[in-house]
Amino acid sequence: MHTYKLFPLLTFIFFQSTFLAQSDAVKKGLDVITPEAIKAQLEFLSSDWMEGRETGTKGNFMAGDYIASMFKVYGVNPAGDIERKFQSREERMKGKKAESYNSYFQNFNLLNYEPGDLQELALITNEKNSKKITNFVYKTDFYLNPASIGQQFEAPIVFVGYGYKNDKQGYNDFNGVNVKGKIILRLAGYPGYKDTSSKAYKLFKPEGRWAEWNLSKDKNKWAEELGAVGIIEVNPEKNISNDWVTNIPFRFNINNYEGDSELRAGLFRRMSIPGDTLRSGILTVYITNRLANEIIKNCGINFSEFEKSAQEKIKPNSLEIENKTISFKTTVKSNLVSTRNVLGTIEGENPDEVIVIGAHYDHVGMVKGYIWNGSDDNASGSVAVMTLAKAFAEAKIKPKKTIVFALWTGEEKGLLGSYYFVEHPIKPVQNTIACLNYDMISRDGVNDSLGVECSMTYTKAYPELKDMNEKFNKDLNLGLKIEFEAEEKPGGGSDHTPFAEKNIPIFYFMAGWHNDYHQPGDTADKADIKKMTNIIKLGFMDVWQIANSEGKLNPVK
Repeated sequence: MHTYKLFPLLTFIFFQSTFLAQSDAVKKGLDVITPEAIKAQLEFLSSDWMEGRETGTKGNFMAGDYIASMFKVYGVNPAGDIERKFQSREERMKGKKAESYNSYFQNFNLLNYEPGDLQELALITNEKNSKKITNFVYKTDFYLNPASIGQQFEAPIVFVGYGYKNDKQGYNDFNGVNVKGKIILRLAGYPGYKDTSSKAYKLFKPEGRWAEWNLSKDKNKWAEELGAVGIIEVNPEKNISNDWVTNIPFRFNINNYEGDSELRAGLFRRMSIPGDTLRSGILTVYITNRLANEIIKNCGINFSEFEKSAQEKIKPNSLEIENKTISFKTTVKSNLVSTRNVLGTIEGENPDEVIVIGAHYDHVGMVKGYIWNGSDDNASGSVAVMTLAKAFAEAKIKPKKTIVFALWTGEEKGLLGSYYFVEHPIKPVQNTIACLNYDMISRDGVNDSLGVECSMTYTKAYPELKDMNEKFNKDLNLGLKIEFEAEEKPGGGSDHTPFAEKNIPIFYFMAGWHNDYHQPGDTADKADIKKMTNIIKLGFMDVWQIANSEGKLNPVK
């Protein structure tokens, strides 16, 4: 027999055996994704022992230890910091040197801060022959979200309408004014937001589940990027001073709580990454109508007329306020806390092509004996990552690409763990070809009586991510009803955001919205384990496909 006739047969046998091996490995991986294992891990990770897993607390460290121990049991390699094990005196005398090893933890510090005892705001009006200084009182006329350090400055004021911009629709409140080194005065909302029938509302209403909630963050980011030193926001139709009154006539009585003071979890404790350079962030101040009206007095600004004009003409009308400045003096109480991401990896044939599977394992903690267990948010996503780590380890086939399994800390404080990772990745960030994020995947919405609805947000330029999930949902007979949301650069307040900002393709699963969000009632007994199991199986197939395909995902232009 001639060898040239044998070669096609050998090639066929090789690819057939490779296909069979892959199929067997996929089956092994799917077989370990069981409702029983998922339920057990979810119950423990969201148990009272974890004390709500607030970043920097004992419960958060306990949760991290638990996740690392599971990675070790599954045979997933550590991908955290290099640490050193120092020998005893006796061992050193025998010549034994310290050993270096990879840990499962990426350690870093965060700055924990809150407003200090002194907060001052003064309006300075320069008149023809005099200067008038009007001092206002904290929590009487204004409240503020401080920067991470105390500040003292005086700056001119620029009215910027809503402080809103939309490049697609050609609207920009910052056109025609220079806000660098100045304080912006802006209205809450966006053009047309008060009238849902208006053309402006239809043009500018934020799209997506989280978009409207994140609008204020976007507005702050735009102001900071343009060099503003402070933000003053006013909502003429809301009396914000109701939040500051000191004589509560009746006890707080909400849900299952009654007490003399408000029940607030650690969500309200602010944190930031200190970094190597001073970046204090931007000071944001919320003011009463009487303070707002004093600022715009005799300046030709009428909030109602502006809002009507912006809605009808869809044009900004920003201007610099002459002869008036604002003086601030703020103080901050702060301290440093240590925290950590938990990182495991399965090395692929190509160590320089990386897929990150992530979820945040922190939640908002406990107070006054009440525990915010955070079963759905986000023990559910954390269990998904742990389960996929087990499934890929159990498959016993080395993928073509390297997979990193990441559990983030500090998500509830502003996506701090994932932001830290993209700036300090275990591989160069440009080597990350895709990021899968899980956040809140275990509950049913109020109208989801069948327990089949979920959403998948993905980078719009990669429609193959949608196609892939539609195919696997059908092939595995999962029966999920998936709402696909394609965005140019997906944000939305979860840990895929830092990756999307680095132009890395992302896809992100979430299940139903519920009233236990950020409430002590978010407990494991309310989880839809079947739905959660199916979402995890879908993710396994997605990552298997990407990890064992040649090259990167292909964008569609």
